[in-house]
Amino acid sequence: MQQPYAIILAGGRATRMGGGDKGLLPLGRSTLLEHVLDRIAPQVAATALNANGDPQRFARFGLPVLADPVGGYVGPLAGVLAGLDWAAKEGAETIVSVAADTPFFPCDLVARLVLAAEGMQAPLALAATPDGRHPTFGLWPVALRDDLRGALQGGLRKVVQWTDAHNAATAMFDDGGDPFFNVNTPEDLANAQAMQEAGQ
Repeated sequence: MQQPYAIILAGGRATRMGGGDKGLLPLGRSTLLEHVLDRIAPQVAATALNANGDPQRFARFGLPVLADPVGGYVGPLAGVLAGLDWAAKEGAETIVSVAADTPFFPCDLVARLVLAAEGMQAPLALAATPDGRHPTFGLWPVALRDDLRGALQGGLRKVVQWTDAHNAATAMFDDGGDPFFNVNTPEDLANAQAMQEAGQ
């Protein structure tokens, strides 16, 4: 399999943080998004950002900024589809999705997702911990992008409903801790600061 491309999902409205872009919130000396980019970039061939609105606010990161191809803030699957369409134009076969508000995800995320999907004709896998699946962290095949587009246009919104229909594999991360800790509230951001200072 070719090295996957990556899409950072930042298309949500961050209502529990009072709106705005969670990825631009400060964490240590940088931002949440910079921490995410530092983690994913070494694992993939190229990276893009899924975000709606004016792309110029992300100009300093030097990434392609891809809006949802389906209107109405329909959830993370729209961001995945944006990444698949971009990857298809670039000649890639797969993408890995990560969330812009989850700064401590594993540095071997991509390798373990790829391993979980080994042998699948259309490699599709979601990350999981013993607490359950983390559907914004997955490996997605470009070959299924038109199927996903049709599902979204037909009203499907739940990630696992679509991935289960395609017998997605699961990559289990049970090494301890909370590798997919994400920032939804000001309290979460304070906890992330403490984790970052502790060298998470």
